[in-house]
Amino acid sequence: MFQVSFVQFIDDVTPEQWAALQTAENPFVDYRYLQALEESQSVGNGTGWQVHHLLLHDEGGALVGAVPCYLKQHSYGEYVFDWGWADAYRRAGIAYYPKMVCAVPFTPATGGRLLTVSGSDEQVGKICRLLAEALIEEARRLNASSVHCLFLPEREVTVLTDEGWLPRHDLQFHWSNQGYEQFADFLASFSSKKRKNVNRERRRVREAGVEMEVLTGDELTAEHWRLFYQLYRFTAYKRGGTAYLTEKFFELIAEHMADSVVMVMARENDRYVAAALNFRGGDTLYGRYWGCLAEYDSLHFETCYYRAIEYCIAEGIARYEAGAQGEHKLSRGFLPTTTHSAHWLAHPQFADAVADYLDDEREQIAGYQEM
Repeated sequence: MFQVSFVQFIDDVTPEQWAALQTAENPFVDYRYLQALEESQSVGNGTGWQVHHLLLHDEGGALVGAVPCYLKQHSYGEYVFDWGWADAYRRAGIAYYPKMVCAVPFTPATGGRLLTVSGSDEQVGKICRLLAEALIEEARRLNASSVHCLFLPEREVTVLTDEGWLPRHDLQFHWSNQGYEQFADFLASFSSKKRKNVNRERRRVREAGVEMEVLTGDELTAEHWRLFYQLYRFTAYKRGGTAYLTEKFFELIAEHMADSVVMVMARENDRYVAAALNFRGGDTLYGRYWGCLAEYDSLHFETCYYRAIEYCIAEGIARYEAGAQGEHKLSRGFLPTTTHSAHWLAHPQFADAVADYLDDEREQIAGYQEM
């Protein structure tokens, strides 16, 4: 018999227990990352992200499955947009919140959500189905409107779709390493016009007197992290957004996960003026946060795209996911890539309506990719 439980703190399991799950390839489901979110109060009371992680233990008490899960009172920080669904519920006089979201907060990056120990396809499939069933049972118990598993690998979408969940597609723009030995090899794949544009953008940064640094691990000092937080927060507020992550979060990442961090920093006259924070996991680099003190021509592209791509080429990294949205990435070597989520809605009529909507949405996305 398997035992299902839901916990309010990642600390209810040990790092060693969590490490037995297949999480090594993705930094965002790393125990240390989820713990940093909680300890820094970036999630939890007052944030609208109530921790509600699902744990599955076998008859011997060993952790064999888990899902990073949150009870949500809003739809901010998810990047799979369901505001229209929430509004339809409101107009029908039905509560959409709370809902359950299985994701990494504020992180539109693909990675495992139905986490399991390694095993045969049959064993892993059984655990995934048990996790899916437990999520629905808990949603019914809590009278939650729905469960949403976001930025899933395709194998997990298949499991959930087979269990009756509704699949959803979206688009991001990712870079793929085609065995390039240097940045010039990458540029050689461009048309002449696009190649000239990239070279022009990079030259403008140099001509502005901005120098670039790429720092990892122990190369990052407490001062680098302090400056990055200032840049991150300033830029979020300047754009009318929200700095979801607290300064304590970055301090904890610096202390416990610096080995997974690749930070690109821009300096003018010995003063840092911009920075981009990336995480490395397996064969992928993930671009996450960017901040800048002032507007510099093309500095965003140099900091967030070109230097990261150079790093991937030098390190033999296969993919670079530079974050959500951004059709402008197409002309800079990124390709449209399908991202996946799966959804369960308790209300049968709304589930049918959403299913029809998602059918149309998938057709539109497929049509865009064929253009």
